[in-house]
Amino acid sequence: MLIIQLLINALIAGAIYALIACGFSIIYTTNRFVHLAHGGVVAAGAYFFYSASVTYHLPFWLAGLIAIFLSALLGLVLYLAVYYPLQRKKASRAVLLIAGLALLMVINNGLQLFYGADVKVIFNDWLETVVNVGGAAITYLQIIIILVSFLALLGVWFFSSYTKLGKVIRAVADNAELAAVTGFNTMFVRAGGFIIGSALAGLAGILVGLEENIEPVMGTALIIKGFTGAVVGGIFSWPGAVLGGYLLGLVENIGIWFLPSGYKDAIAFVLLIIFLLFRPNGI
Repeated sequence: MLIIQLLINALIAGAIYALIACGFSIIYTTNRFVHLAHGGVVAAGAYFFYSASVTYHLPFWLAGLIAIFLSALLGLVLYLAVYYPLQRKKASRAVLLIAGLALLMVINNGLQLFYGADVKVIFNDWLETVVNVGGAAITYLQIIIILVSFLALLGVWFFSSYTKLGKVIRAVADNAELAAVTGFNTMFVRAGGFIIGSALAGLAGILVGLEENIEPVMGTALIIKGFTGAVVGGIFSWPGAVLGGYLLGLVENIGIWFLPSGYKDAIAFVLLIIFLLFRPNGI
C-alpha cells in the first residue's frame, strides 16, 4: 500500500514542519520580522536533548522537558540580548533579518565547537519497533512524533484562545500599536512570543533528533521548511502556519514518489517561490 505509506510519511514530516512553522509564525506576528536564528534554536533543542539523555542518562521525558525549557530560555536570551536593543534603536526589518542570520551562524558554530562536527545519534530499541498500519510500516517513535506534535499544537491553540495572556499576545500580534495604546506591555508580549516559539522549535529539534541523526547545521535546512510552511499557510495566522507545515510534508512526500529523494529540499523551495509569487498571503 504505497499511497498509505506516503500519507503516513507526509504526516510524520508535517508534524515536525508544523511545529517549526507555528513557532516561526508566533515570533513573526508578535515582533514583525523574520527570525532566521529560529533554525538554530531547533538544532540547539536537539543537542540539549542529546546531552540530557545520552551524556547524563536522564529519562527521555525528563530530558525532553529540560531541552524544551533551555530552548525557550535560549530564545528569550536572543531577544533580550540582540533583538530588543535593536528594536529600541528603531532598527529596520532588514537589520533585524541580518542580525538573525548572524545569530544562526553563531549558534551553528557554537554547537560545532562544543559538540564537534561529527553526527550524533540518539537511539532506543523500543522506539524503533515497527508496526503495520493498513499495509504500511510505522515505528512507535513516529506514532509518538505525530501525537506529541498534535498535543503541543492543540496546547498552543488552547493557550491563545482561552487564557488572558494568550489573548493579549494575539491582540499584539493583530495590532501592536493599538495594543500599546490600550496599555499592553508590548515588550513583554514580544518576549513571550520568543519564549513560546522557541519552545516549539526545541520540541521540533527533539523529535528530529530522535527520528534522524543530528548535526550542528541541521537547523539551516529546517528553518527553510518552517518558513515555507508559514508562508504557504499564511504567516500572520498560527493555524494557517500549522496547515502549511502539513501541506509541505504532503507535497514533499508525493514529490519524491516521482523524483529522487535528493530533490526534497528543492520541492520546498519551488513551493515557497510559487506562493511568494502568486499568493504571498498564504492559503
